[in-house]
Amino acid sequence: MKTTSVMLQTLCTPCGCRCRYCLLSWDGEIVGAPYERSERYALRFHEWIKAERPDIGFNFSWGCSMEHPRLFEALDFLSSIGSIGADYLQCDGMKMRSDAELESFIPALAAHGVKHLNFTFYGLPEYHDRFASRSGDFEYLLRFASAAVKNGLEVSAGIPLTGENAGMIDPLLAVLHGAGIMRITLLIPHAEGRGVNIEGIRATSRDLDKLSPEARALLNGRIFKPESVWVREKPFIKEENRTLLISLTPDNIERFESMPFGDVISEIEALDDAYYAAFPELEELADTYGDPESDRLFRQRDLFAGYRKMYMEEHGISVYDVTDERFCGSRRY
Repeated sequence: MKTTSVMLQTLCTPCGCRCRYCLLSWDGEIVGAPYERSERYALRFHEWIKAERPDIGFNFSWGCSMEHPRLFEALDFLSSIGSIGADYLQCDGMKMRSDAELESFIPALAAHGVKHLNFTFYGLPEYHDRFASRSGDFEYLLRFASAAVKNGLEVSAGIPLTGENAGMIDPLLAVLHGAGIMRITLLIPHAEGRGVNIEGIRATSRDLDKLSPEARALLNGRIFKPESVWVREKPFIKEENRTLLISLTPDNIERFESMPFGDVISEIEALDDAYYAAFPELEELADTYGDPESDRLFRQRDLFAGYRKMYMEEHGISVYDVTDERFCGSRRY
C-alpha cells in the first residue's frame, strides 16, 4: 500500500447546521486543537515533507465548517503551502450573511485566491431546512450561490439522492438552474458519521426511475451501482494507495509536536495496516454478506464499510477505526 499524501486537520470551527448525515457527526462540540497552534505545526510539517519526503503530498484543513474567524488569513496560509482548499470553498454550514454582506464577502474571497464555491442541497426548501437542521438554510445557500455567480466565481452544487427526495430532484434542478448554478452532481450519501442513520432511505434503482433522463445523467454510474451488480459482477477497483489523515486534538497535539515527522507518518500507516489486516478482501466479504438481489445503490467504499461492520459483529472483533474522519486514520483509493 503506497502512501501518497498526508492530510493534517483540526476540527476547530463550528458548523451552523446539524445535517442528518454529517461525515463528522457534528454535535456542537469542538474536538480539534486550537487553530494557531495547528497552523504552526502544519508549517513545520510542510517544510519537512518538502525537504525529506517530496514523493508525498501535504495538505492542511480545518472544520467542522469553513467559517474560520480569520478566514482570509487562513486561506492565505493554505495558498502559501500549496494546500488543496486554497481556491475551493465548501460553503455549507457557514454563518448567514445578508445580501450586502455577501456583496463584499465574495469579492474578498476572490481576492484571497478562492475560485470555486460548492454548495449542498438536500431537496426543496422545506425538506432541505429540516435535513440541515437550520431554518432558512436553503434560501441562504441559493442567495450565496447566486451572488457568487454574479461575481464571476465558479459555482457547483451536490445533491445527495435518497429514497425521500427522489421526487424533488427535477424541480430542484430547475430552481438551481434559475439561480445560475449549472454544474450539478447527484451522489449517493455516504454511510460514515451520521450517514449510518439514513441507511433506511438509501436510494435504489427504482428511485432512479423517478428522475428525468437529464437528472439521472447527473449520477455517475461508474461509481454508484446497485448492490446486486457489485455482488454478481464484482467490478471492484483494487485500492493500492492511501492518504493519511492526522487529526489534531487537544489530547494529541503535544505528543505529535514532540515526535519526528517520519515517526508520525509511520504511526498512522501502522493504524491503517492493522485495520485492513483484520478483514478479508472485499470480494470475499461480498460473497459472504452481499445481497445479489438488492437494488440499493452504493459506491464501493460504502459497500466495503457495511460488509466490514457485518464481519466485525459476526466475529466479535474490535479494531481502531481508521475511517472515522474526526480522528487520525486513512483513506484508501
